Amino acid sequence: MSQFSLKMDIADNRFYTGKTSAVFSLSESRKARAFHSQLKGYEPTPLYQLSALANLIGVRSILIKDESKRFGLNAFKMLGGAYAIVRLLCEKYDLDLANCSFEKLKASIGQKMTFATTTDGNHGRGVAWAAQQLGQNAVVYMPRGSAQERVEHIRTLGAVCEVTDMNYDDTVRMTMQKAQEKGWVIVQDTAWEGYTKIPTWIMQGYGTMADEAVSQIAQAGSGAPTHVFLQCGVGAMAAGVLGCLVDAYGANTLHSVLVEPELADCLYRSGIKGEAVNVGGTMATIMAGLACGEPNPLGWPLLRDCVHQFISCQDKVAALGMRVLGNPLGNDPRIISGESGAVGLGVLAAVHYHPQREELMQKLKLNADSVVLLLSTEGDTDVKHYREVVWEGRYPMAE
Repeated sequence: MSQFSLKMDIADNRFYTGKTSAVFSLSESRKARAFHSQLKGYEPTPLYQLSALANLIGVRSILIKDESKRFGLNAFKMLGGAYAIVRLLCEKYDLDLANCSFEKLKASIGQKMTFATTTDGNHGRGVAWAAQQLGQNAVVYMPRGSAQERVEHIRTLGAVCEVTDMNYDDTVRMTMQKAQEKGWVIVQDTAWEGYTKIPTWIMQGYGTMADEAVSQIAQAGSGAPTHVFLQCGVGAMAAGVLGCLVDAYGANTLHSVLVEPELADCLYRSGIKGEAVNVGGTMATIMAGLACGEPNPLGWPLLRDCVHQFISCQDKVAALGMRVLGNPLGNDPRIISGESGAVGLGVLAAVHYHPQREELMQKLKLNADSVVLLLSTEGDTDVKHYREVVWEGRYPMAE
């Protein structure tokens, strides 16, 4: 068997308490899913079992949810943006969320609104999609280095989209300032002082993925997951999903691991210190959706209390995950997963091929009884880059 060593720094969480959250929970995730299920074109994204790969790696089962099938948008992010916009409008016009639809909301809006956000691609596309469905305007800003294809996806939905010369976190601050000047509504998946309600709704919206997975796992009879690997930017998705999962399976039973690029590993550093740590600089990682340097303060307490380990890894780990998912073993399904979506699977593969495989398996508490849950949160949202990695061998395992 080939062996190669990819950089993966694994930190145990010394501040783990197992304390769960009433805000990010199974019940809130079910409320979000009930709304999403009313939308035209809704269906749960598939949860695949990678039996041949699980056998190779030495675990009982690998389960992976494929979010490239979400509403034709090739990523999960619309779940949060759309849910937050609808919650905002229901509150504004005194409508019942349980009996609300895009059509009813569209008819209720008196004066046209503009929704503004910062994005690395997928969140902005989701906000633009929701605004289009509701007949409203959207303005989207992206950090420097953003892929032109992701820009065009947003513009195709009728939104104004501009790329700045700043990193993600500085672009968020600029968006906030412009929105205040122009009277736009900010729909951002991180929070700051005085801005918590909308990001809370966004994070709760992400819980739909987790609630679907809980139902699908029960229906499949594959056994409850023992592990979940969640990729992180600001930690909004991770907290929204993990809150539901620890409610369903128990924080002490589900071994949860957060994975970040080493160039934007704010949560890894926060996990070591026990308090939120910001990371600055260009954060030029291929995992564009995770290139965020400041933890979401709403999600951080839950992650601090319920995550067992934090991983900071090099970009090659994500590239490996993309290749493995796109070139499956045996009868395993082929999954087209983008850079941010594939990094969790990349960690499993990198552990398998590592010279210290056994030590890493023990450290992550992986064994023949493990059932590992992963979320492939995006497809090939940047097709050119996907093919450079998977077809042309960019970011090779050995150089």
